Amino acid sequence: MREFGYQRAYDVSGAVALLDGDGEARFLGGGTNLVDLMKTGVERPARLVDVRDLPLNRIDPTGDGGLRIGATVTNSDLAAHPEVRLHYPALAQAVLAGASGQLRNMATVGGNLLQRTRCGYFSDITSACNKRNPGSGCPAVTGEHHNHAILGASDHCVATHPSDMGVALAAFDATVSYETADGPGELPLADFYLPVGETPHLETALPPGALITGVTLPPTQVAANSRYRKVRERASYAFAIGSIAAALDVEDGVVRDVRLAFGAVASRPWRARTAERALLGAPADAEHFAAAADAELAQATPLPHNGYKVTLMRNLVVAGLSELAEEATR
Repeated sequence: MREFGYQRAYDVSGAVALLDGDGEARFLGGGTNLVDLMKTGVERPARLVDVRDLPLNRIDPTGDGGLRIGATVTNSDLAAHPEVRLHYPALAQAVLAGASGQLRNMATVGGNLLQRTRCGYFSDITSACNKRNPGSGCPAVTGEHHNHAILGASDHCVATHPSDMGVALAAFDATVSYETADGPGELPLADFYLPVGETPHLETALPPGALITGVTLPPTQVAANSRYRKVRERASYAFAIGSIAAALDVEDGVVRDVRLAFGAVASRPWRARTAERALLGAPADAEHFAAAADAELAQATPLPHNGYKVTLMRNLVVAGLSELAEEATR
């Protein structure tokens, strides 16, 4: 591990000033991903700016009935918050589906959004990787890729984003707030992650040196009837091979509103807007849920060894929405 400097920030403007113009410095939250990458040599910052003591650890209602979640709120506190559990249950379920209790006690909301892919080629500094070393190639395309992307990938990168929390935030139209030396800004989560294209090393639309300060969830009635479903290769402490965050509002057997996002199938949490459009006004039954999933997955481009994800995601959509439809009629 490279030797590095360490500074602690106590206010947002001070934290931004400490990082301003220093391309070799990084913000440090819980460190559950960054420190691991430093140990393996993937990340080699010259300086860390610790932001855990910033006054960003609150979850507060917004004036219009949504929620504002501070960037240093831990995953454990987010999942346990009564307003999250009541109004956005899929978000609480998604957070609890990730990592272990010890890691959730350390990991922060801002850090979760910025975590890096768990692709084995990315983590191995002896391997080529366009995300880590632009222009070196993507060996996963012809190599080990059973848990790689089937949507939105390119020949330059087929890695997936590992966040569970991000999938639920995508379904609920979250907005990310940040601070730079030039002042505050916001990004809809839909625009937060950049398409892979030919530049997979460029992962987010955050300006250089930006510090995430929080996430805002807009009020949405349909989110109260939501759930997160995750499939993984072992029962706990494992990243998804496929997941969905789904919310459904049914009236007289017809879909009145629906939200759907996929995880572990793309370089970012994948909002399934084609499926949502297909379901609005349609009967809330398994046949139409399957047809909507097929419409979304028609754009999938699986690799030789991850085509199973197409069937997996279809089944997840049908199962998850069928459960929600049943609950909506009780």
